Amino acid sequence: MTQKHPYMIGRCWEDADSTIPVTNPYTQQVYAEVSLANPATIDRAIGLATTAFEETRRLPAFKRARICAQVADGIKKRQEEFAETITIESGKPLVYSRGEVARSISTFNLAAEEAMRIPGEILNLDITEAAQGKTGIVKRFPLGPISGISPFNFPLNLVAHKIAPALAVGNPMVLKPSSLTPLTALLLGRVIAETDTPDGAISILPCKSSDATALVEDDRLKMVTFTGSPPIGWDIKSRAGRKRVTLELGGNGGVIIEPDANLDIAAKRVCFGAFSYSGQVCISVQRTFVHESAFDAFKEKLLTEVSGLKRGDTLRDTTTIGPLINLENAQRIEQWIEDAVDGGAKLLCGGKRTGTFVEPAVLTQVNPKNQIVCQEAFGPLMVLEPYSDFDDALRSINNSSFGLQAGIFTNQLDKAFSAFHSLEVGGVVLNDVPTFRVDNMPYGGVKDSGFGREGIKYTIEEMTEIKLLVMDQYMGNA
Repeated sequence: MTQKHPYMIGRCWEDADSTIPVTNPYTQQVYAEVSLANPATIDRAIGLATTAFEETRRLPAFKRARICAQVADGIKKRQEEFAETITIESGKPLVYSRGEVARSISTFNLAAEEAMRIPGEILNLDITEAAQGKTGIVKRFPLGPISGISPFNFPLNLVAHKIAPALAVGNPMVLKPSSLTPLTALLLGRVIAETDTPDGAISILPCKSSDATALVEDDRLKMVTFTGSPPIGWDIKSRAGRKRVTLELGGNGGVIIEPDANLDIAAKRVCFGAFSYSGQVCISVQRTFVHESAFDAFKEKLLTEVSGLKRGDTLRDTTTIGPLINLENAQRIEQWIEDAVDGGAKLLCGGKRTGTFVEPAVLTQVNPKNQIVCQEAFGPLMVLEPYSDFDDALRSINNSSFGLQAGIFTNQLDKAFSAFHSLEVGGVVLNDVPTFRVDNMPYGGVKDSGFGREGIKYTIEEMTEIKLLVMDQYMGNA
């Protein structure tokens, strides 16, 4: 019999008649039932957040920092429970789940630090005779209640990247976690409930998308932060009205490998970037362009690395390749590979599906108009192609509707800076793959990859409003 989990509204835990099953992608067995919030509950949570803002907006920096540090410490005390929960509900191999937990601890600790140094400035306004004696004080203020909508692939750290900066600046949040992986977010709620977070400041509400309209349209919410698919993200933007909106909508990560690169390192990193968590990462390596003089050597090194990936029980420490999140996505990836091969592509390895597992696939000679090249795969496949001209390789990276991150392996600074200036992406990673991310860097993209930036300092900027106080040293005296 599966365990039923309540949702968190403020500091209270409530059950509902309506539930959703949580399925272990590895075993395909239902692991738990989670209560679903209805529109009335969501409305109540927004009301609690609105009331809580009267307190959170006045919290001094040291208290906001302390709350974030308390959350980090709470995760650390339960880190193995978090890691196992991530693995069971998402199918992520335990070695990667532990890494995600470690990152989430860092994310909340970063928020604790940034809460103490939200910037402001003093402006000299007496730049004209009419402004003589005037001085400006510029300060950032929290926006107000925020809604957050998070995806399945990083059910702890991507939730952390929404909740942590909100706590750091004093914005209450109503969070809708992915219906595929709600248990990790609810476990985080247990940790938050044990901190000094004001009542009503955080609610975590699994719910049907059809019931979540208020999280986008309710005027009491001042911002929506969303991570997920482009169609849903752009729809949210169109319905959000005057709210501030940040969207992280995925990518189609490209890599360029120049002949002077260390091919051994490049092959290891591309393998990791393409196939960690079975490619279900927004900054996964999907397209790799290798200079023709190094193509054959790199191809052999890459295939050797791919052959060393270990499939198995995701709760084993040795497993490095796991299932896709569900059967539907596994079947989609299988079909994409078959369509590419039918269109003339050559399958260098992998591609076979067994249930929710798809063997890591490397393809070459793929039609540039094929969906494997043009769309976000979000699965264990990558395209490997040679190039002769560096500028052509840059154009190939840019020939995508996505622009999240890109990687370039070279020791030539002129080409590194050429890539930095030319690539239409939010981040260029030198001598590593676009899958690289640490939690203090500005993270986000352009084009169909969305807009706005995560990374605690940069999210704080998104979640605050600049306000100016103009002072007159003469206090109105003539």
